[in-house]
Amino acid sequence: MTAIEELAAWLRLTLVPGVGGDSQRALLKAFGLPQHIFAASPAALATVVPADKLHALLNHDAAAQIEAALEWARQPGNRILTLADADYPRRLLDIPDPPTLLYVKGRTELLQRDAMAVVGSRNATVQGKNNAESFSRALSEAGVTVVSGLALGIDAAAHRGGLHGPASTIAVIGTGADRIYPARNGELARAIAERGAIVSEFPLGTPPLAANFPRRNRLIAGLARGCLVVEAALASGSLITARLAAEQGRDVFAIPGSIHSPLAKGCHRLIKQGAKLVDDVQDILDELGLGGSAVQRRDPAATCDDATRRVLDALGYDPCTVDQLSERSGLTPDRLYAMLLQLELDGMVTPVPGGRFQRAS
Repeated sequence: MTAIEELAAWLRLTLVPGVGGDSQRALLKAFGLPQHIFAASPAALATVVPADKLHALLNHDAAAQIEAALEWARQPGNRILTLADADYPRRLLDIPDPPTLLYVKGRTELLQRDAMAVVGSRNATVQGKNNAESFSRALSEAGVTVVSGLALGIDAAAHRGGLHGPASTIAVIGTGADRIYPARNGELARAIAERGAIVSEFPLGTPPLAANFPRRNRLIAGLARGCLVVEAALASGSLITARLAAEQGRDVFAIPGSIHSPLAKGCHRLIKQGAKLVDDVQDILDELGLGGSAVQRRDPAATCDDATRRVLDALGYDPCTVDQLSERSGLTPDRLYAMLLQLELDGMVTPVPGGRFQRAS
């Protein structure tokens, strides 16, 4: 049997309706490679799968889907990895339910590297996105690949940061590898496919179904040595990823935030439950023995004049209005508006909803 025929048998196994990962692994354990499964007698197969799944296994015609997947795999940069493939990521073999197939677009070798999952809220704050990008860039520069889910908010910022370093980034998606979701991340997805890797366990053409996104979270956690949660509300899907990481024996890290911010409450709960509080990338590298030394981040306020430092100290790290800042600093609102504009241009202050300002560094 040729390599193409063997891959076609793997694809056929994963495309049978109703025969999910548990059944696929049970069949592989009982019969070996997929071609042996399809060569087995119905009576033998019936000892492993129930009658409804057996009927689908013997009768489903997936020829068109198989040919489409083989054609996709022939395109430069595309790979389909099976559980028997030497390039299948080793860390996923340690989780309870590794996918039978992985569709990979981009740099397959990244799947074997030391990696860190970086996740958080889709509706992130500016500060949260800045943190995600800067932490991820430092991780990538230290030789640690950043893994996330290509969602808006923290995920997108994490990927952007990872792309700035040599270790790059991996996007684990909840659609087929030939789909981009959300569409707003199309340009980012193309950059990841060129310089990082996009990974999916779902067949080509799979649309963005809600049930698939929590499922892909186990792969985000599974590919990494640990999981960093940057911002998360108490009902955030990022907490699912953190829980899965802990169940898989991975370390969980969380960045603390303001006690008044709903997007900090999920991180604070994780810390109460035993996640490691981090305020610098070096905390992660030291804990896991990963990479070298993180690039030290310059404190922009260190070179400010006295008046600017006075405003930054008065502003603190929680959002406040100009009137509140005037009371704290003793400066007039007119002068503060001029100073805040310059600080915003310098990237040290960020405007937030409600006419408030927040320190960004």
